[in-house]
Amino acid sequence: MSAEQPEPEHTIERLIFFSDAVFAIAITLLIIEIHVPELERGAGALDYVQALAYLIPNFVGFLISFFVIGAFWAGHHRAFACAVRWSDRLVFPNLLILCAIAAMPFFTAFVSANPNARVPVAVYCGWLLVTGFLNMNLQRVVLAPPVVSPVLSPGRAETIRRRGLAVVLGAATAVLVAIVSPIPALAEAALVTIPLWRKLLDRRAARAAAAQRVGTGASPE
Repeated sequence: MSAEQPEPEHTIERLIFFSDAVFAIAITLLIIEIHVPELERGAGALDYVQALAYLIPNFVGFLISFFVIGAFWAGHHRAFACAVRWSDRLVFPNLLILCAIAAMPFFTAFVSANPNARVPVAVYCGWLLVTGFLNMNLQRVVLAPPVVSPVLSPGRAETIRRRGLAVVLGAATAVLVAIVSPIPALAEAALVTIPLWRKLLDRRAARAAAAQRVGTGASPE
């Protein structure tokens, strides 16, 4: 069967269900990596407080990765909402992004155990950058014929692509901070630049659209 030949509707649904399962398992494994402190019988309240305090970096890593994986899942859902036709070209790019997501619990545990060490922080942010590129590659396939819906507006497709690019730019910013900052842990905080990059890209696209309307003599909407 060729990549262009239509297949039953459930073919895409099976791919989406499988992908959702991988996202769900990865996001669950994040908390499983945080182990309950083992204290001797009769330990005092201060001992329990100190044991929990030692786990703060683990919980910070859990929360960051939870929402990172959640954001990638939302992007995956957003892109496949535009897909109406199966193509064999979907399989490998989708497996690559799922591979990256499945590895997130390891990298989260690695950076949580070494919260201010440059290499673990840079590796964690670098893995997010790799995942962002893989996400953009999958979007490229999903938002192109024969997969994409023929009635999808170009503006909607461009919005999805800009969101994917914003993730890459935010992760690249975090990698740069991890490399040059005297406090490597600030790199994870740099991930908050992702929505800022998205707004910047949206404004740039709006200005380009306005300039195009002026150039063609079209009235603004």
